[in-house]
Amino acid sequence: MTDDVDPEANLKEWQAAMQAEHEDAIANPDPSEDHRIEGVTQVSYRVTFEYDPETETLERDQREQVDDLADPELLSCDCGVRGMTSDEAREHVRAAREQASE
Repeated sequence: MTDDVDPEANLKEWQAAMQAEHEDAIANPDPSEDHRIEGVTQVSYRVTFEYDPETETLERDQREQVDDLADPELLSCDCGVRGMTSDEAREHVRAAREQASE
């Protein structure tokens, strides 16, 4: 029995469908939803600890920020569209505002 299913072709088909759905969600925002863009980022700190022999615990001694707050690379919208670049997020909000003004 031969297997005529090509997993690579199926994956590419699925990826193309997901990309098309993503692009449609960006360009055609749901007018009944709120559209506020958000992202998650983090700042790294170097933290040093002192050992307290009486309690056998480590107590935070110093904290030093080692990088600056940067804008996240991927953004999301309150309406549920995720994984947008800055350009895509701007397009999405612009389309939502144009819909609202019609």
